[in-house]
Order: sequence, then structure tokens, then C-alpha cells
Amino acid sequence: MKHIINEQYLQADFLAQLHEGYVNGQPCKHVVMDNFLRPEVAEQLYGNFPKLDTLNVKRKSLNEKKSEDYHFERFHPVFQEVKDTITSDAFCNQIMGKIAGLEDLFVTTDNTGAGVHQGGDGSYVDIHIDFNMSTKFNAWRRLNLLIYLNKNWKDEYGGALELWDKDMKSCEKMVYPYFNRAVVFYTDENAPHGYRKISLPEDETRKSFYAYYYTQVEEGMTFRDSTFIARPDESFIKRTLTGVKETLKVTVKSTLYKMGFKSLDFQDKNK
Repeated sequence: MKHIINEQYLQADFLAQLHEGYVNGQPCKHVVMDNFLRPEVAEQLYGNFPKLDTLNVKRKSLNEKKSEDYHFERFHPVFQEVKDTITSDAFCNQIMGKIAGLEDLFVTTDNTGAGVHQGGDGSYVDIHIDFNMSTKFNAWRRLNLLIYLNKNWKDEYGGALELWDKDMKSCEKMVYPYFNRAVVFYTDENAPHGYRKISLPEDETRKSFYAYYYTQVEEGMTFRDSTFIARPDESFIKRTLTGVKETLKVTVKSTLYKMGFKSLDFQDKNK
């Protein structure tokens, strides 16, 4: 890990400080970590980040506009090196486990495990709550790790990760996607999050590297699909359409799950 992760994040005393910040985070458990990767690694990722139009998955709907991919064989080798590090047992349990106070964390090997997100001018992901289970791996989703790779990011571009209170009355925290900044947060119903539409120059994009951490599903758990939630300042029409669309989606997937379809393809929104 030493050749990928900034050395301070490998120190027991510093991890204890991060844990304290995480458990006291508001409105949900979270911590922001600047200069997370070794500088030369962050520079390599930035300099070799795949072009927006080469990413395989394009998401464009009422509630999101972004692209993503998790086929690391298509990327520069440094991306696989970082993935191997942040999905390793050592990182999962010696770093993420210490920060969050969780044991036996692991990362799945599909698109709900690790990959990249990218959005150009006009990109957005509305506020949402993440799905709570990977039915394919019988795994309980616990943590999100996002590593931002945006050099010279200006606040006027927008694009801050918004953390809202559970009742969706106010945005309690904004985390701007600055270069080599990472954020870890707990993924439950207390963590509505997303980012507003960004306004970017033609040659700029919002880039992030993601990994999601799981533990085994506990007995009696039922799945909760990812769900978009309209902000209170959005138009009546959008709030209504979002509510109808999400209610229908959740109802259909819940019914399929109860009927025995245990490998539903949960696609993450994000961040």
C-alpha cells in the first residue's frame, strides 16, 4: 500500500483521528481526506484518466447525467494498481475497517465494486439513497470511498458532493471534488447524497475513482433499492415525476426479489 496511499493514512494514530471524525460526522458518518494518494500516483491517474466518450456506461435520465466504467483492462495500468490496492484485504480491514469501525469488509468484483465516474458540462446526479445489498454476492453495502481527480477545480463549477439530512430539509455538508481528495461515508437511509448540475469549460470534466465496501448480509435483511429523492427547491413537476418513477421502480424490484429473482442488477447512482 505504501507505493499507492499517502503514508500518513497508514499510521495508526492518524487512523484513530480519522475514526473519531468519521463517527462524529454530520449529517451522516463520514470523513474527508485530502492528499489521499501519493502525489505521483494521483498525477498519473489524472494524466491518464479515460476520455469521457470512451466510458461504456452512459446514464441520462430525469435524475442523472454522467458516464462510468469498471473495465480496468481498458485503462492505463495505474488504474488497476490503485484498484488492487483499495480492494485488497489489507486496505479493506487495516484502513477502511479502522476508519469506520467495521470488520470483514470486502469489495465485489462487478460494477458495484470499483470503477470510475465522469461527467462533462451539465452533468448531475440528483439526491439519492444507495441500495443496501448486492444480491449477486449476498453482500451488505456499508461504505463508499470516492477519490476525486479534478485539477484546478473552481467552486463556481459546482459539483460538490451534497450530504443532506435524513428528512431532506437541508444540505448539511458540501464536499468539493478537489484533486486527490477522498471521502468515505456510511451508506444507509441516513445518507441522502448527490451533486447538482455542473457548469464546466469545454475541456474540463468531473472525475472520480470509486470503491464500495461490503460485509456479509445478516439474517433477516431485506433489500432496499437505490432511490432518488427530489430536493425541496425543485419544481413541483420534477418532484412529482421523481416520486412516481421511484415508487414504481422500487415496487417492481421488490416484487421480483420476493418472487425469487436474487441476482437483480443493482446499478449505483453516484457522487
